[in-house]
Amino acid sequence: MGLVEVELPDPLRLRGRWAAFAAVCAARGWGANCHADGTVWHFDDGGGNWADLHHLGGGRAVLLGHDHEYSETYYANAAEYFEEPETDLLAGAPDWWSPPVRVVVDQGLWVGFVYGFEGGRWQRAPYDLDDGFESVGLPALDDRSCREAITEFTQDAPVRPDAGAIDALIAADGDVTEAHMAAVVGATGWDVAAGVAAARKFREV
Repeated sequence: MGLVEVELPDPLRLRGRWAAFAAVCAARGWGANCHADGTVWHFDDGGGNWADLHHLGGGRAVLLGHDHEYSETYYANAAEYFEEPETDLLAGAPDWWSPPVRVVVDQGLWVGFVYGFEGGRWQRAPYDLDDGFESVGLPALDDRSCREAITEFTQDAPVRPDAGAIDALIAADGDVTEAHMAAVVGATGWDVAAGVAAARKFREV
């Protein structure tokens, strides 16, 4: 059985939303939850669920992660730990998918899903189990998810940001200014400059 196609935006279409949410997290002082570090974009929900996007060059990328409640796929160290049948998340995959996965597994983290991007499409290994990707809650998948995540993170602000300000932050596609940030976080006292810096790191890929 060959690889299975996955309906997801291409990596650069994820950038504006991922950068916008990272900017709000950084401004609030929660930059560890969502950030760009060189060629890797990271998201986690603070509760053990996470996703990393590795940009490999040449139009290739690998998206991997885990949901500790809903990933029913057990790969490598997770299969051994839980004494469950292993789901080979690299079955039929090209060799270039493997290095990002090995790095994470060597760190002792569990992996529930691995998706590879090349030639304008995302693919994964064939399996019928819930791999936990949808429940991870990656805000970068669409504008609605991103708006909801940012609105939730700014709910303590004196004035809630309007949808237009959030949309402008997303549309900046990582090229965020202090004006973009101020329109979203308002008079919270959060670190606007940190938000700008965090968003612009997504432009380094």
